[in-house]
Amino acid sequence: MLATARRILCRNCCRNCCRNYAVVGLDPVSESRTVPAGIVLPSYHKNGIPPQRPHSVDIKSKDDIELLREAGHITGGILDQVLNLVEVGITTDELDKFGHDLIVQRGAYPAPLNYRGFPKSICTSVNNVLCHGIPNSRQLLDGDIISIDVSIYHRGVFGDCCSSKVLGGGDLTAHKLRDVAKDSTLAAIAKCRPGEPLRTIGNVIGEHAKRAGFSICKEFIGHGIGSYFHGLPEIYHYPNTAPYPMRTGMVFTIEPIIMEGSDTMQILADGWTAVSADSKRSAQFEHTILITDNGSEILSPHE
Repeated sequence: MLATARRILCRNCCRNCCRNYAVVGLDPVSESRTVPAGIVLPSYHKNGIPPQRPHSVDIKSKDDIELLREAGHITGGILDQVLNLVEVGITTDELDKFGHDLIVQRGAYPAPLNYRGFPKSICTSVNNVLCHGIPNSRQLLDGDIISIDVSIYHRGVFGDCCSSKVLGGGDLTAHKLRDVAKDSTLAAIAKCRPGEPLRTIGNVIGEHAKRAGFSICKEFIGHGIGSYFHGLPEIYHYPNTAPYPMRTGMVFTIEPIIMEGSDTMQILADGWTAVSADSKRSAQFEHTILITDNGSEILSPHE
């Protein structure tokens, strides 16, 4: 028994030593930030319960599109500013404070704040954390890969986007994960147009991930967005057979999580932080897009 335990301990130590990154768990989280008076608040800001989503895909009016375009541009701009602040030694809680302040300065509400009880204003997911990472006291390290998701509620509609960044040098795999997440998203967007089946999005992303030797998280999907945060259509980022065609006026997110290892995952004890089951890394990239008469428009431009 003792010899077996020693072999297991040695094997686990070897695995940890061979990693070029730190496996992230849960760290202390500070109190939620407050929103100043005068900000238009979503219905869930107090009780954390979002309204029921529409039962069908809605086609946006011209007025809806203008509001969503404005919200998307604000969101993308804030994401770029937060990413520019990312550096070795900063905590994700400091990034949350910076992002929160930028959002409320633009007269918007940080959409994650108290959404189903989420305690912070942005999501920061590092290394083995797939998504919904809660900003905390952990300092970022050289070689970390971080995905930052910024979403807002502004003038009655939501904006939503995400991008990833490798700190310091990082290894080739970290850079490749980031690039495949971005490139596969943009390649899928290039195929979006009226009449194109929604399955094309997942098929294109799947081809990119497979070619790179990566997997795709199947548990988290893209979604319709508007006066609601999450709605129809559901956007699968992996090969699928969904027959529903894209239509002019549809607005939805494409947000694949590209995984270094297995596509299995688990949720940590905070009820939010999603991590890879094998502790390997991931990267995410997201845009909100509008289906136009001739193709599509990115509503959340960012790097």
